[in-house]
Amino acid sequence: MELLTAFMANLSLGAHEALTCTNLWYCFIGVFLGCLVGVLPGLGSLIAISLLLPITYHLPTTGALIMLAGVYFGADYGGGTCSILLGVPGHAAAAVDVLDGYPMAKQGRGGVALFMKSVASFWGSAVGIVLLMLFAPLLAEAALKFGPAEYCALMLLGLVAASTVGQGSPLKGVAMMVLGLILGLIGTDVNSGTMRFTFDVPELSDGLGLIPIAMGLFAITEVIKSAGQASVSRVEQKFGLRDQLPTREDWRRSWGPMLRGSGLGAFFGALPGTSGGMATFLSYAMEKRLSRTPERFGKGAIEGIAGPEACNNAGVGTAFIPTLTLGIPGDAIMALLLAALTIQGIQPGPQVMSGHPELFWGLIVSFWVGNIILVILNIPLIGMWVRLLSIPYPLLFPGIVLFTCVGVYSTQNNVFDLWVLLAFGLLGYLMMLLRLEVVPLLLGFILGPQFEEHLRRTLLLSRGDFSVFIERPIAATALGVSALLFVWTLASYLRRRDRMAALEEAKAAG
Repeated sequence: MELLTAFMANLSLGAHEALTCTNLWYCFIGVFLGCLVGVLPGLGSLIAISLLLPITYHLPTTGALIMLAGVYFGADYGGGTCSILLGVPGHAAAAVDVLDGYPMAKQGRGGVALFMKSVASFWGSAVGIVLLMLFAPLLAEAALKFGPAEYCALMLLGLVAASTVGQGSPLKGVAMMVLGLILGLIGTDVNSGTMRFTFDVPELSDGLGLIPIAMGLFAITEVIKSAGQASVSRVEQKFGLRDQLPTREDWRRSWGPMLRGSGLGAFFGALPGTSGGMATFLSYAMEKRLSRTPERFGKGAIEGIAGPEACNNAGVGTAFIPTLTLGIPGDAIMALLLAALTIQGIQPGPQVMSGHPELFWGLIVSFWVGNIILVILNIPLIGMWVRLLSIPYPLLFPGIVLFTCVGVYSTQNNVFDLWVLLAFGLLGYLMMLLRLEVVPLLLGFILGPQFEEHLRRTLLLSRGDFSVFIERPIAATALGVSALLFVWTLASYLRRRDRMAALEEAKAAG
């Protein structure tokens, strides 16, 4: 009873702080700017928050953080809009929305995809915020129990999942995953400082950027594919609210992925260093693996939007747990928010909850306000967003290339990234012709460096003893699941191959 009373008192304190006219205005400005920046390819919340950070010197502490958090939520939402309608990911984590959202838009269901994205995003955010409110100290303590062995085992599970996403031979998935791992090795070795696979190119010393790779594989590939077609047939889009509502079958297929995705995203969001879209791709791989009709994925399966969107937004909410309770940023965006705290003269760490409860709880209540504003802003605007598809292709595609190049260049102010963008655009087109999967490559690239780092750290601490992975329960469980998933995938492929062979023999005999 005392805990409930204290919780309600804290929530009342946060509402009193967040629901002032000034802070509501800061929340609206942040969400609006985030949506606007998120729709532009390649920009995203990191650049927007970086540009707004100097302004926080002149703002009150709570208002500054509420505005930056609004930008974070808004940009995360806006990136998926561009992915679904144009096949161009607004940021790296939104790349997964291209896989099924863009095919839905080409089928005339762009409004339905955006509506489901709004619902899944709100649901995932709600789950993440509730967990942040109820279990912030507990989850932060649990996250601290994850050592390098646990992280390494989880990364291996992600890599195995990545290699099983493809519809065809698992060998193709493994090959793409290994290619992603190799690409992730490019750059400077963090332990020895040795240059690896840089071929005396100075720009490769920091490795390849995720944004140029993701933009190339999706945006430039789509432009090249469409440019090679004699004429591109347009599908008529319906703009009425009733036309945007998902069908009963869509809802039936979506509620399970939303539940699973929000749980997965909340778990990975609370773990520092697991950002960059990893959880969203794992959610997509999980839904495809659990589906009875995996062949629908990549062709407009609404589960491919509902699961990853809920996962992504749940992770956004719980990403604040290590940031606000421990002072440990999970990614570059959280590091910028910690910088904003420092600018305001507040030392990040456990004392934020006890020493500045009005700031902590005011920020949490503002998350609810920001997500409600997102729904109010975007669901009525779905018709306007869908009208982007009515822009003539001779005008649309040069605009896509322009915004993509500007977004990629602005991340590092490096012309070399534009060459990387072009190279991976051509690679993506070649992969499309060969029917090779993009998801294993991207997930291998994201997880590879982290897997290597945690593996080497684990072996360094254990002095080369691999039994440490079996002795630690969490790591052993993750390794066991990885082995079962690999065996299940191999057995499923062999059964499918034998079934196809039997069908061919029956046709030949008939």
